[in-house]
Amino acid sequence: MKKIFTLILAAGAAAVLPSRAMADAKSIYGDDNRLDYYEAAPAMQRLADSVVSLWPSRQVKVEGGDVKLATIGFGTALNLCPGEKFSEQPIGAFCSGTLVGEDIIMTAGHCITDQASCSDTKFIFGYNIADKDGAARTTVPSKDVYGCKRIIKRDLDKQYPGIFGTVLAIIKALLNKAGPDYALVQLDRKVTDRAPLAVNRKNIKAGTPVFVIGHPVGLPVKIAGDAKVRDAGHRAWFSTDLDTFGGNSGSAVFNANTNLIEGILVRGGTDFADSPAGCKTQFRTGQNEGRGEAVTKIARLQKQIPQLTPKSQLLGPVNMAPVETPAPSPELAGQIQF
Repeated sequence: MKKIFTLILAAGAAAVLPSRAMADAKSIYGDDNRLDYYEAAPAMQRLADSVVSLWPSRQVKVEGGDVKLATIGFGTALNLCPGEKFSEQPIGAFCSGTLVGEDIIMTAGHCITDQASCSDTKFIFGYNIADKDGAARTTVPSKDVYGCKRIIKRDLDKQYPGIFGTVLAIIKALLNKAGPDYALVQLDRKVTDRAPLAVNRKNIKAGTPVFVIGHPVGLPVKIAGDAKVRDAGHRAWFSTDLDTFGGNSGSAVFNANTNLIEGILVRGGTDFADSPAGCKTQFRTGQNEGRGEAVTKIARLQKQIPQLTPKSQLLGPVNMAPVETPAPSPELAGQIQF
């Protein structure tokens, strides 16, 4: 993620996505394979039910027994060109995470920088679009909103801004010296209505098919597959051609043959490109081109992740094809102001 983008609200300048979410940008490789929750097969939806979106506490407001999420339109915020995918949907989450224990969330280390940032973060389940003709769920039950009790373990390879940081990152990658990027967070209470997801405790190989579930650019949850491991030879991470963006940071990357988690999406290529028309497009490159998306290997933190019983694991491949032909979501009735 080489760029930090800022969302400009009509009422003035305000950062919806904190810079910690944008440690590296991500890209679309070949076809855009991202699916909305309602488009995915039921088995894939069950996995997505255990994925959380991370929000600054100031964007989470209690209203009666529910919680309202402050968002802004994706297309408006980024000045997207007409017809860009998901442009009519809201954005607001700054990172993604996954339930891997009854009260443990796994995410990226650059998403949770210290205990203070963890305490200021809300972990929210169910931020999705559940129906073809429905709007995004920007109001959720309070039971689906969790706080941070403590950071169990965190590691982050030191990163530097500007061209120096870019060059250093490339050199470290070439020398196989790039470090891990992860955080394990204990929630303020146990999650009783969603299943923790299991991790693969063996090494992954190049060519293995993978998919990712998370919140690109802070959108409602997206599932993206039709990808593979490009290079698994790095000490702390492997590279893929997954279709991801900033906001996917912290997303679990799954083995498409077993549905076990293989790692955490942490960095990649360019997110957006400037169009001659004066608007932005979501950056695309060939399926086998570009720098690829980096994923911290689960081996770097598996000792801190609880072993799950076989009956709690969803094993075996699931169908990644859409349940039905995707259709544009209706325009949102309005945007929440900060």
